[in-house]
Amino acid sequence: MNINHRLIKHYLRNVRFITGTAYAGKSTMAKMLSEAYGLIHCGENYDCIPPGILNPEQYPNLSYFETMKDWQEFIHRPPELYEKWIFGSKQELAEFEITYLIHISKSQIVIVDTNIPVDILQKIADYNQVAVMLSPQSMSVEKFFDRQDPDKVFIKEQIMKSDHPEKSMAHFLSCIGRVNSKKHYDDLANSGFLTVLRDDSETDTKSDVLALLARHFGLSESTPLKT
Repeated sequence: MNINHRLIKHYLRNVRFITGTAYAGKSTMAKMLSEAYGLIHCGENYDCIPPGILNPEQYPNLSYFETMKDWQEFIHRPPELYEKWIFGSKQELAEFEITYLIHISKSQIVIVDTNIPVDILQKIADYNQVAVMLSPQSMSVEKFFDRQDPDKVFIKEQIMKSDHPEKSMAHFLSCIGRVNSKKHYDDLANSGFLTVLRDDSETDTKSDVLALLARHFGLSESTPLKT
């Protein structure tokens, strides 16, 4: 079944999407916007998949954690396979995310740190609904484990359990570099949506970026729902 993109866009009219590269500030901005303007917040990797839906035949990438041998296999996959898995997962996840966002945005504006691929966003969202946040590849890789969120802490623990932690860390970071390659960076930068570049990890620009995104998304303390 194919659903008209214009119909999906209509039902997603109250959703604001933030996408981009690693360590660009996506999670921080989504959280800050939700707190400042009373929005429903869907953070990075939020759960939108109903239990019992996934199966390896239909969703091989999203089912990978159920089919992999162990976490050492996960961290030691070739970079090209890691890249294929990341982007394959985003494609498979898109239908779940879109359906969930339609459901929860009926009565309140939603801000989401989204995994929906940008080529799909171009079809289902208007310009003022999407912001692309970017960081240089070097920052995406070098700062990847700086944040102490549970997923990254867990992965780092698995790397440290390997027979050769330093080599394993270098290998995994090469996977992250592949996901944040110039090709993928350019796809985001040339998407036609508003882009925000974070090229300085030392200067605190959060308040400026927050104001920029609020204007772009048309937010205010009394932002009306679109009906």
